Amino acid sequence: MPDLALIPLSALTGWLDYILANPGDFATMLRSHVTMVFIAEFIAIAVAVPAGIAATRNPTISTIVMNTGAIAQTLPALGVIALSFAYLGIGMRPAILAMTIYALLPMLKNTVAGIENIDESKVRAGRGMGMTMWERLRRIELPLALPVIFAGIRTSTVLCVGVAYLGAFIGAGGLGDLVTRGLSTVDTSLMLAGAIPGALLVLFFDQFFKYLESYVTPEGVAVQQQTDDITA
Repeated sequence: MPDLALIPLSALTGWLDYILANPGDFATMLRSHVTMVFIAEFIAIAVAVPAGIAATRNPTISTIVMNTGAIAQTLPALGVIALSFAYLGIGMRPAILAMTIYALLPMLKNTVAGIENIDESKVRAGRGMGMTMWERLRRIELPLALPVIFAGIRTSTVLCVGVAYLGAFIGAGGLGDLVTRGLSTVDTSLMLAGAIPGALLVLFFDQFFKYLESYVTPEGVAVQQQTDDITA
């Protein structure tokens, strides 16, 4: 982490001056950054949550899904962008692909963990009431697992905000444009104009999904969690 004492004082305030002087350009970059994050998250949710549910139903599928997710997480994002560039061209698509790959594992792990850690007595009660497997999933398992699933979405969103910066290398836009421009011109103010809003974006998404996580937590589960925290 850079020593703030080595950053010129003018740069610490200059990043805000740049944004205020160029609101249109900054708004376009911020919009591109957020757009890439949302598209990647939507695709990752559509893939990871059903795959995680399937993994809880079959041990073989679980092994395949979790291993695939782990391998995807180890792939370097810049390498994915470079390899997909030849097929997808310049723009957002290679960056979104890399972000989607990085978002998969946290969602997969949390979906599986959320469903598998449900109190078995609740599932047996649903089975005793004559519920089918899909009814138990829809009415018991998913509602109870939602807080854990949202925690995975929260983690993956933070990862995606960081990976989106790499999109600047293939013309995807986003806040990475300011960082790369600042690096090429050795302008610390420009670099900070791209980096600081990104950090604030991470904090915003983290708190937003933290709120959603608490909102979707069933009341009984929330009370039990508070009890566990007190007695721990």
